[in-house]
This record gives sequence, structure tokens and C-alpha cells, in this order.
Amino acid sequence: MAHTYESLTVGDGFTWSRVLTMGDVRLFAEVTGDDNPIHIDEEAGRQSRFGKPVVHGVYVLGLASKVLGRDFPGPGSIAVSLSAKFLRPVPVGEEVTIEVKVAEKMERHGHVRIKMYAYCNGKMSLGGEAVVIPPREEGQ
Repeated sequence: MAHTYESLTVGDGFTWSRVLTMGDVRLFAEVTGDDNPIHIDEEAGRQSRFGKPVVHGVYVLGLASKVLGRDFPGPGSIAVSLSAKFLRPVPVGEEVTIEVKVAEKMERHGHVRIKMYAYCNGKMSLGGEAVVIPPREEGQ
């Protein structure tokens, strides 16, 4: 169920997790054309500063966008802006947890500012925020 502007309250939130496989990362690389070996090549990943292949940061940000558009506030949401800092890499094969939380309701335009985070192994990998237009109530 989608949350409308009226039904959202500051502090409301949602959490979602997924293991990011090499297959996922290679598909993302194929679709975007970002085939940087640090992401898709085991040997290049081992020789990198991280010691293993890491997930594209923008892929992790895309998962946060998925949460906003499909889970919370949900279908019908429109992103106005997304900003993020990539704090730590997410190793390929690890679980990433996306957390979003309403930080502010912006009454003038009916927008909502949402804090978004990605965690891996208990540490924050991404921190940022989004401004979204939540879905409308039925009939509006």
C-alpha cells in the first residue's frame, strides 16, 4: 500500500534488505556500460584497495530509489531529487540494507524529505536524502 502525503508522519520509515550477487553486479554493468574491473573481475577486485570486487555505488543508490518508488512511500511516488555520499564499499556477495525515514513534510508543494541510508555488515555504506512527491489519495 502506498503512503500519501496526508498519511505520512515525520519519523515514519521502512527497511529492506538484499544480497548483491556477482550476477546482479554484472547485469548492472551490462545495462549501464560501467564495466570497471573493480566491480566485475575477481582478480582486479582482489588487487584493489578493497581486496575484493565491490558493488557500484550508483547501484546501491538505485536500490534506495527502488525502495522509494515501490515500497515507501510506494507506487506513484515521484523523485524530485536524490543526493548521497558513498561512505564505504559494499563487497559483492554481501547483504545491503536500505533504510528510509521521513525527515520533513514540505506543505507548500506537498513534497516529503526522506533520509536514506544503506548498511552493509553493520556499517553505513551510503548516506543521503531524497525529496519525493508521494502518491496522491485515490480520486485526487
